[in-house]
Amino acid sequence: MQQQQQINQMQQQGIMTQPPTVITSKDQLYITDMLSWNLLAMKKAHFFAQQCMDPEIKAAIEQAGQMHERHYQKILTHLQNPNQPSKSPLQ
Repeated sequence: MQQQQQINQMQQQGIMTQPPTVITSKDQLYITDMLSWNLLAMKKAHFFAQQCMDPEIKAAIEQAGQMHERHYQKILTHLQNPNQPSKSPLQ
């Protein structure tokens, strides 16, 4: 009984225990935006790292670009394998 009350409470709060099986058009637009943002940030970081003369700053910018590349790849992985649980969280 208590478990059923917890489930009802979570549903009322809008908390999903599992992702939906269908992606709405709004979801698709948001996913497309996330991919675009990460790709653009990755490209900008690469460009500015190439322009940078200070090795410490260059390394920091390259690290940021690599982070955006990991995020981009992680989103693609989730889209290609929607039923497989993630082994590591987004960084």
